[in-house]
Amino acid sequence: MFEFAPKKGVNRKKLLIRVFVAMLLVLSCFGLLIYRLYFLQIVRYQGFSERAERNRITLLPIPPKRGDVVDRNGEVLARSYRDYTIEIVPHDFKDLDALINELQEIIAISPLDIKRFKQRVAGTNRYTSIPLRRNITDKEAALFAANSYKFPKVSLKARWVREYPQGETAAHLIGYVGRISEKDQEKLEEKGIEGNYRGTDLIGKKGIELSYETQLHGKTGWQEVEISASGKPVRILRSTDPEPGLNLRLSVDLGLQKLAESLFVKNGVVERGALVAIDPRSGQVLAYVSSPSYDPNLFVDGIDVDDWRRLADDENSPLLNRPISGTFPVGSTYKPFVGLAAMQLGVRAPEKRVYDPGYFEYGKQRFRNAGGAVYGNIDMHRAIVVSSDTFFFSLGPEIGVDRLHDFTIQFGFGKQTGIDLVGEKRGILPSKEWKSKAFKDPKKKSWLVGETISVAVGQGYNSFTIMQLAQATSVLAANGVYMRPHLVNLLENPLDGSVTPIVKEPEYIIPLNQKYIDVVKKAMVQVTRSGTARRVFAGADYLSAGKTGTAQVFNLRGSRYNARNLKKRLHDHALYIGYAPADNPKIALALIVENGGWGSTVAAPIARKVFDYWLSPQRQKVYEESLINDGYDTTISPAIEDNIDAESESSPDTEVPENPLSNPEDKPLDTRPEIFRGPNSSQYPDE
Repeated sequence: MFEFAPKKGVNRKKLLIRVFVAMLLVLSCFGLLIYRLYFLQIVRYQGFSERAERNRITLLPIPPKRGDVVDRNGEVLARSYRDYTIEIVPHDFKDLDALINELQEIIAISPLDIKRFKQRVAGTNRYTSIPLRRNITDKEAALFAANSYKFPKVSLKARWVREYPQGETAAHLIGYVGRISEKDQEKLEEKGIEGNYRGTDLIGKKGIELSYETQLHGKTGWQEVEISASGKPVRILRSTDPEPGLNLRLSVDLGLQKLAESLFVKNGVVERGALVAIDPRSGQVLAYVSSPSYDPNLFVDGIDVDDWRRLADDENSPLLNRPISGTFPVGSTYKPFVGLAAMQLGVRAPEKRVYDPGYFEYGKQRFRNAGGAVYGNIDMHRAIVVSSDTFFFSLGPEIGVDRLHDFTIQFGFGKQTGIDLVGEKRGILPSKEWKSKAFKDPKKKSWLVGETISVAVGQGYNSFTIMQLAQATSVLAANGVYMRPHLVNLLENPLDGSVTPIVKEPEYIIPLNQKYIDVVKKAMVQVTRSGTARRVFAGADYLSAGKTGTAQVFNLRGSRYNARNLKKRLHDHALYIGYAPADNPKIALALIVENGGWGSTVAAPIARKVFDYWLSPQRQKVYEESLINDGYDTTISPAIEDNIDAESESSPDTEVPENPLSNPEDKPLDTRPEIFRGPNSSQYPDE
């Protein structure tokens, strides 16, 4: 065999190459490491430094104190106070039940607290801080702080709590706050103001709390806080104080409000109804009643399911804001406006006498006075005083529904009055155009003269809010001056005490002949002297003007009305409009007692007591001074002479028994009965 000796020179050269390559690779790696170190420490130093600083420092929002709401005399209606809450971020804990059990060894946590907490966990992002227990006392807060080392990721936070010290009083007016929902959050983001609500979990939901949310909320403050590795605050580096929300002083008088609400309680039973009282000189709302009411405090921390069902399922609808969202036929309280329209439009002279045989005949249909009353020859003045249906039946077709619509809308019927509340309904002020759009059936789109007859006495398709009726009465009392109704008198900045009064100017003045206004006003005065409200206002220290009304809620179909044979829900609505003093009105009102019966015996007595309270000498002295200070003219040109001879009248409210509709918005339009259409007659504009 042959053996070959290794070639030492060749192997050494290969070894040197390998060593060189290896050293080059090592040096390259070191070079890359050095470059990376240089890049991170020198080139990117500033960026990483800022990031580290941000990880060490966090911005914490400081919620502002929500503004207070007080009545015109400074009585508190809504306020905020400091409170503590235990909050948890669900994502930070695997076993929430175990955590709650541990916390219960230190502070009391009720089953309701746990139930609400779990409901919020189920419906909220798990990274959101959620309250477990609210209304922590100072003693409980101190006890938790002493044991906080056991719960490093459980927070004890101070918060502002909303409170409504008057309970159910003026609840629909004040409204309430509630937790910010996803829908609320979307609206805040659309407006670009979501940052101002960081750290805040409450927002206005209803009433003044909603319509003045921007003014009441305030401006959120901020703290730059250094935090530890565990996320606990170490020290405050910098802070910007929050700015509290503005305080609102309302026009409502709490004493008058409480009195008015109490008048809707009969024999311990709360009646359904509404009342709005307005100063016609300023548009200030003095009282705003929606009965029955509810306690807004139930909604602040999230209403319990049982409480919600109790309110939502109540057949008396306590959550309904009746003055602006409930719509009703207004019966004979509409007649003064129809009469004024007839005179102003030249349809009927005030002195023209018309024979009232107890019914108005159109074609083959007879529209009768309620109770079969017969009034003989009567003019406009007497027709309003005795509330003759026949007289106004005859006016309807002569005026025509469209002209009646265009005239009465100026007083506030059929449109939003502009009151500073959200959710006001327009109601229904019928016209030919309205009916054409409202009905799908082509056969029902045309307007019928018989419908105008019913509309002229406040029935038929008429459906108005009590706010609209009160506003119209206020405009009439002010001789056609339309002052927008409002609830807030002034805004107060709690930081410097500066005050911004809200003084309204007339929106417009309806061009009316003063002669015709006087006819209507004198007739309304006579209603309280010798007409349907004479017994109620006997002995009053002031002269008032008014009109009673009784509106039907279903069709009698020719039968005589007898409340004893009907369920309560089928009884007539009782209404009243009025103002006082008649020669210089300081208060105008409208009210309804649903299914209450006669306006003269049920609604008018409520108005009398409201007037008595408000017009007492001591109260008026204080009130008049406040009006002058606010910059209002406190006089209205007299349109009433206090020398009207009393007439001897003894008639009840008389309302049309034909085609009554309680609330057209509550039922499908095509289910309403069609009113008789008579033969064509060129004297009627609706034919």
